[in-house]
Amino acid sequence: MAISAPRLLALLASVSMFAGTALPAHAEGEVNIYSSRHYDTDERLYSDFTDATGIKVNLIEAKDDELIERLKAEGANSPADVFITVDAGRIWRADQAGLLAPVQSEVLAERIPEALRHPDGHWFGVSTRARVIFYDKDKVSEPPQTYADLADPKYKGQVCARSGTNIYMLSLLASQIAHNGEEAAKAWAQGLKDNLAREPQGGDTDQLRGIASGECAIALSNTYYFVRAITGSVEGLSDAVERIGIVFPDQGGNGTHVNISGVALTAHAPHAENAVKFMEYLTSESAQSYFANGNNEYPVVEGVEANSAVEGLGEFTADTLNLSALGENQTRAQEIYNEVGYK
Repeated sequence: MAISAPRLLALLASVSMFAGTALPAHAEGEVNIYSSRHYDTDERLYSDFTDATGIKVNLIEAKDDELIERLKAEGANSPADVFITVDAGRIWRADQAGLLAPVQSEVLAERIPEALRHPDGHWFGVSTRARVIFYDKDKVSEPPQTYADLADPKYKGQVCARSGTNIYMLSLLASQIAHNGEEAAKAWAQGLKDNLAREPQGGDTDQLRGIASGECAIALSNTYYFVRAITGSVEGLSDAVERIGIVFPDQGGNGTHVNISGVALTAHAPHAENAVKFMEYLTSESAQSYFANGNNEYPVVEGVEANSAVEGLGEFTADTLNLSALGENQTRAQEIYNEVGYK
């Protein structure tokens, strides 16, 4: 997806801004991490890794696109060893730009399911979130059970969802393209647009707030946004969680669409060996718990449990589509949203 000239200038400006926090590129016993995750609980990941290995973690946090533009600008002189982001579509963008390097690791291959890693080791999913259907129990007696149902005319004027330019919505439509073909995916996008209760706006929490306020009867959201409202105090949402139901879609078909927090080795990593050690460490039981629970996500390693609030959402069968397809179909997904007038 193209970045506008003003946005590109802003991103390049952010690269310059980082100059004051430049990382040492060639110090021994270190690993330099660029991460778009911004959760305090991740700090325990880094300190535990250092305690276990003696390898110091140097961390830069920023938004995904800012980090990608920084890596481009730094080129072969980049100090970055590891890139961490959310959504397979975003990490695909970095890979397409030549910013990532393949990793051959028995640990990563054995512990991370095949669908959640690049076929050639360019990136690895280390936690997952599900994109599911929420509904108002007081208004919807027969909630949608599949993603296809969201385009059913009987739900006209009831659905709230994010903009078609949002990476989560692009990835969902990309999965529909992979499973059903472009023509069916376009019909679905048209039906979803026709069923909207309002113009797409805001983030996932805003879609859930739409149910709480009565503006929406049905909403699409990632699971962790709802868990935040259950476990904390989210204004305009937490007081209404009891009347909001959840459906894990497509349980009789392809399974529920999932996405990842992903990790990758950068193309010019000065500490590649340490980087791979860190990536492998993220599959340990303790790291999986910290990493996933920091954002109320699901661990990827079999046998590691999510936190009780996440588990309390219920069991489900996840889609096993390799998430590379989310990136490969991303451009066409944006074109389809544009073609049907889904803003």
